[in-house]
Amino acid sequence: MKAINFCFQIHQPFRLKRYRFFDIGNDHYYYDDFADDDILTRIAERSYIPAAETLLRMINDTKGRFRCAIAISGDALEQCEQYVPQFIDLLKKLADTGKVEFLGMPYPNSLASLADADEFALQVKVHSDKINELFGQRPKVMRNTELIYSDEMAPEFVELGFKGAITDGAKHILGWKSPNYVYSAASAPKLKLLLNNLKLTEDITRRFSDGNWESYPLTADKYMDWIASTPQEEQIINLCMNLETFGELQPRETGIFQFLEALPRFAAERGIEFWTPSEAISKLKAVDTLSVVHPISATDESHDVSAWLGNRLQKEAFEKLYSVAERVRLCDDRRLKSDYWYLQSSDHFYYMSTKGQADGAAHSNFSPYETPYMAFTNYMNVLSDFIVRVEEQYPMSIENEELNSLLTTIRNQATEIETLTKETASLRRSIEQFNIEHNLRTANKATAEAAQPELVEEVKATEVKPKKAPAKKKASAKKSGK
Repeated sequence: MKAINFCFQIHQPFRLKRYRFFDIGNDHYYYDDFADDDILTRIAERSYIPAAETLLRMINDTKGRFRCAIAISGDALEQCEQYVPQFIDLLKKLADTGKVEFLGMPYPNSLASLADADEFALQVKVHSDKINELFGQRPKVMRNTELIYSDEMAPEFVELGFKGAITDGAKHILGWKSPNYVYSAASAPKLKLLLNNLKLTEDITRRFSDGNWESYPLTADKYMDWIASTPQEEQIINLCMNLETFGELQPRETGIFQFLEALPRFAAERGIEFWTPSEAISKLKAVDTLSVVHPISATDESHDVSAWLGNRLQKEAFEKLYSVAERVRLCDDRRLKSDYWYLQSSDHFYYMSTKGQADGAAHSNFSPYETPYMAFTNYMNVLSDFIVRVEEQYPMSIENEELNSLLTTIRNQATEIETLTKETASLRRSIEQFNIEHNLRTANKATAEAAQPELVEEVKATEVKPKKAPAKKKASAKKSGK
């Protein structure tokens, strides 16, 4: 039996407004709310909403035989809740079918897995809580930012409670092996790996409407023939793509929605099923271990992390951003914490890329800046102001270990003060109660009631009243009884 595992990603960053050098120290709000609203509303109307409605029809029309997975970042969830809440309602309907699995990921779609294990773990946990709160699911399979993965990350995924992870089927990692199997992580054998089939994925995401493509036009019938023709022992075809492929990257006019909706019918004719990632890792055994020494991703032809960390600009911004990670985690300022996560979105580093069309990147097509250098300058101005705010709470002159020690001492002292305050209040109340009891016994009732009427009532309620002596029987009763 052969199966398809569709994994759709949804992410929108909080875009930065044009932030000048002279704004540093004067303006602590960094975001372009108008751009966020405008872009998300447009994409939701053209892509997210009709795509979700199509998926819902596919599930209902096939009586649940069609299944898929969705990975949506915390940044995207927050913006959808604010600007297009009707899309959140559609996602809830998809979750209620029981045929859509929500995947785990870092809350802001960050690069934290490459820099700070503690920061990464925190972001994943908060994201899982958000998914559980909205959709009633606790993610079991990890889809890291842009499918980033390495051997070093596998034990972290297992420690966070994930049974599997989805990553890229990069040729330089697989060699002669096929991505259409389940593998186990070399550094954590309990973790099963599902690999994206890049060729079949890009047939939809990049080549679907390309009139110069030799296989144009792509129909659902033809596509299922390609999948059915793969070797019989290759049982799982993983297709990982942005949901905005449908309606935004590939406009409605290309017939992309009709193509998607027709897939289950032609799959059924060829005996091909649809599974969620959890179903795939539970039904299939790993055929081999897979070692990934250096991080891989699903971006660019290089399939590494150079799209975000490939030049000096990106590396400088990256190092400066994560240099304050521990200090931000220690603080109690909610605004500072949320700003830190918004600034970690991988998009900000992607805009700084100097890779060109020759690398298969076309980064400028997705950037709101005219050049990577403008993206770097704007981001660093914002980051400089942010770090000033962090230093106001925790000066950089104090080393992390010393800072941790000081904060532990402060918290211990605060706990001790709170305990002593409670004991003092209890003793004060006992003394007041004793004084009232004394005044009541010494006939100073009016004075006591005027001072603490409520406490007097408490004292009266706790007083033990003397029992009445039994009445004497009348003598006449004794006489009449003779």
